[in-house]
Amino acid sequence: MKFLLIASLAESLINFRGPLIAALQARGLQVHVAAPDLPPGDPVRQQLQARGLVVHNVALRRTGTNPVADVQTLWSLWRLMRRVRPDCVLGYTIKPVIYGSLAAWLAGVPRRFALVTGLGYAFQQQGQGGALQALVQRLYALALARVHTVFFQNPDDEALFRERALVAPGARTCVVNGSGVDVAAFAVAQLPPGLPCFLLIARLLGDKGVREYAQAARRVRALHPGVRCLLVGWIDTNPDAIAQHELDAWVQDGTLEFLGRLADVRPTIAACSVYVLPSYREGTPRTVLEAMAMGRAVITTDAPGCRETVVEGDNGFLVPVQSVDALEQAMLRFVADPALAGRMGLRGRQVAEDKYDVHKVNAVMLREMGIA
Repeated sequence: MKFLLIASLAESLINFRGPLIAALQARGLQVHVAAPDLPPGDPVRQQLQARGLVVHNVALRRTGTNPVADVQTLWSLWRLMRRVRPDCVLGYTIKPVIYGSLAAWLAGVPRRFALVTGLGYAFQQQGQGGALQALVQRLYALALARVHTVFFQNPDDEALFRERALVAPGARTCVVNGSGVDVAAFAVAQLPPGLPCFLLIARLLGDKGVREYAQAARRVRALHPGVRCLLVGWIDTNPDAIAQHELDAWVQDGTLEFLGRLADVRPTIAACSVYVLPSYREGTPRTVLEAMAMGRAVITTDAPGCRETVVEGDNGFLVPVQSVDALEQAMLRFVADPALAGRMGLRGRQVAEDKYDVHKVNAVMLREMGIA
């Protein structure tokens, strides 16, 4: 039995879908993966092949709305499926969901699934961005009408898709607890001594709350210069990306310590006391789950995808979206009470084990896809 998994970013197949792939292989499936930028000799391609996967390089631009390029993506995926003849197809993120689902339907793939991991830039836009949002929604509705099950990572996204008729009233949907986290790989780490150290890991986008984090960090450090505020990530090609000059200014004035893009975030999570994600909306934020698994308290927003990870006052704090004042006050609570991060961090680990263990999440997906 052949299973084809389609991604828009090759690294995510390892970082986010590695346990799911392993679970599929353990059940005897031949797993094929498709993503852009995987030419022969590419290090990520070699890592995927070392795991026993059949790797396919496809024409897919992760961002942008060039109709010629998107038709090429659809054509490339259709040709791949006609050649491979998979029994099941699962796409995740916007373009693999839309064009992967349509190509699978056109190619006659028997079992077709989609995983909505978040709504992305197009859904955040108002006014001038409305045309893009309308186009994306039409394409979603067209594609999702042709899959057997749509997976969502939080109930708010599922409700929004139903409200806007992006999935049909009788369509089969399933909400899972994010991508899950390997609680064995992300083991509890001892908290660093001294004043709290805060950390944000994200693509450097406006809707990840990076600017709010920088502003709150500046205020907190003005009151307590010994507090450290770390930032891990990279500037993306997204239209909502943070500008290089903004990042440079935060680093130069000492507001943030920028560590760049890291292959392994565990040492940096271990170096922090509190994880911060002031995102405007998520599917379910993987970095929050990783921080919780390592015993870190969390400050995040009362927004879809984020609010499910934190019980207010138990394993962290929820703040309103785009509220620098509330974010600053939440950070200062950890400065005022040195024992708070430890107490909340232990609760976060328990939540990660009970609710977000990747093996539990994948078991639900496999059952829903009819893979015993």
